Amino acid sequence: MNKNYDVAIIGSGIAGIMAGYELIHKRPELKIAIIEQGTSLDKRVCPIIAGKSTKCVNCTSCATMNGFGGAGAFSDGKYNLTTAFGGWLTEYISDEETLELIKYVDEINIENGATTEYFTTRSPQGLALEKAALPYDLHLAHANCKHLGTENNLKILANIYDRIKDKIDVVFNTKVTTILPIDTNFKLTTQNGDIIDTKYLVVAPGRAGAEWFSDQLKELDVPMTNNQVDIGVRVELPYLTFKDVTDAVYEAKFIYRTECHGDRVRTFCMNPKGHVVSENVDGLITVNGHSYADPKLQSENTNFSLLVSSRFTEPFKDPYAYGKRIASLSNLLGEGVIVQRYGDLKRGRRTDAHRLAQSFVRPTLKAAVPGDLALVIPKRQLDDIIEMIERLDKICPGTANYDTLLYGVEVKFYSAKPELTSELETIIPNMFAIGDGAGVTRGLAQAAASGIHVARAIMKRI
Repeated sequence: MNKNYDVAIIGSGIAGIMAGYELIHKRPELKIAIIEQGTSLDKRVCPIIAGKSTKCVNCTSCATMNGFGGAGAFSDGKYNLTTAFGGWLTEYISDEETLELIKYVDEINIENGATTEYFTTRSPQGLALEKAALPYDLHLAHANCKHLGTENNLKILANIYDRIKDKIDVVFNTKVTTILPIDTNFKLTTQNGDIIDTKYLVVAPGRAGAEWFSDQLKELDVPMTNNQVDIGVRVELPYLTFKDVTDAVYEAKFIYRTECHGDRVRTFCMNPKGHVVSENVDGLITVNGHSYADPKLQSENTNFSLLVSSRFTEPFKDPYAYGKRIASLSNLLGEGVIVQRYGDLKRGRRTDAHRLAQSFVRPTLKAAVPGDLALVIPKRQLDDIIEMIERLDKICPGTANYDTLLYGVEVKFYSAKPELTSELETIIPNMFAIGDGAGVTRGLAQAAASGIHVARAIMKRI
């Protein structure tokens, strides 16, 4: 295949999707391609979720991470309508413009079937929760949170795909191997030997493509700055433990600075009545979570992650490799995700199958292997996590119960940030970078907003 396009978008996560969606609806005469290493939405089937395997079989392309919709496709579809967290888009454009873009994305989702209802931390219940947390130095980040639900999120993505599939060339099962700038144009080579020529290039690699993108930037001599890596665990406990919190705001983003090390820890991706799941990132099995809107698909537990943000100084320049190394220890000891009771961790003993069977909290991730997270997670991060759990227990009694389950490792990878303009353009003219994998965002709302922003920047030039 040798084709020419006005705009080529690498990656069909929510950032790439929204870039293509905006371009083709505002400028239908444009020739646009979206190039995706995964498959179409209807063919994205994880053997574990499908019940065909009890553990990861290392598919050629992880259906949970890659394909139309990206890693966000099988999330619980949580859009936080705020600039307080969810990425660093406000480093490039104003808070007001970022929020306008997020609201615009919300309108697109509503057009394609999303609910109009949302939770807010500004409600009386939310403000009461914030007040109750402050004496324990827990700080509630403010946001309007819209929960689509995993099944509804998939339907919305399917509706968006139906609207663009006849207007955009969406090329699946195709990985770009080289990016070659030629004057102000680009020649892309794929692993299949195909050549794609384009005037404008938008790179939306997603979390699974963060390492690939960093390698491409090095080849192109694009300046980069270190970005953080988040290391932590996914906590699972009875739904009733956090019921007052999730009923009030759905997702509570508590931020805490530990006394033991002065590190920043936060709750993330809260899933009431949800399920813990595994995902494959470059061959490494890590843990995540999601929740359904349909009561018939819900569990009796709530899960959320506790993440410790780590930033590095010279001479170390590869936080991505650091996160992968920690995740690999979990894979080495447990052949995937390890689960441990909080009480066992505090007592310094391994959770085995017999002890796990005695737990009052039943794990929703059946493939997790009982083990000892102290052999995997560095002491500093583990100290931070334990201190955070004890603090959360003050406002949600039962969080620090013996049978609270901890799954590890949860790692949030972010690419090293390329040097970008306010239009998210690299030093290479007409090459733009968007989304989580480019180190610009870390969540559905801002990732989608970054795609709209770049689409508008390109339309001004055409």
